[in-house]
Amino acid sequence: MNLRILLLTVVTLLMSACSNDGWQTASREPAGIAPDPDVEPRAVIEVYAADAYGWKGLIAVHTWIALKESNADKYSLFEVVGWRVEDGLPALRQSQTRTPDKFWYGAKPKKLLSIKGDKAAELIPQINTAIARYPWANEYRVFPGPNSNTFPAWIARQVPELGLELPFSAYGSGFADR
Repeated sequence: MNLRILLLTVVTLLMSACSNDGWQTASREPAGIAPDPDVEPRAVIEVYAADAYGWKGLIAVHTWIALKESNADKYSLFEVVGWRVEDGLPALRQSQTRTPDKFWYGAKPKKLLSIKGDKAAELIPQINTAIARYPWANEYRVFPGPNSNTFPAWIARQVPELGLELPFSAYGSGFADR
């Protein structure tokens, strides 16, 4: 009987973690935690994490990296997205945005790292070089990786001066040790 109650509780939690309307209508609004490029002229490096979409958000996060060169009016945002591979595109996506801190399909991001000024300006070329060498840019596997968390973990290993530490819930980050 106790096992039945436990299973019912787990199923209820998993169902409640999924949006009734689906990912198409989940919030992608800015969280308001990234420096506004119009206000912050210095170089900026930020890394964000938000609960993964749907039931996976109970145990895992999605992470991404945002870079802003000195005096730039936009950030370059880098992330790995699995459904791109299904569409024949690289998993690693780069985009330009003024708001790199958007909700991840309904989940508010948390800032894991923020570096501004001269140190950021010094590290951005190293990060860009590491991004160009990312070995799994065209691959995605939820577990054990490579996935969205493998990417920033690999960058952190290539540029240790970042001091980036990913949370325990960044499943797939250990894949970068391979």
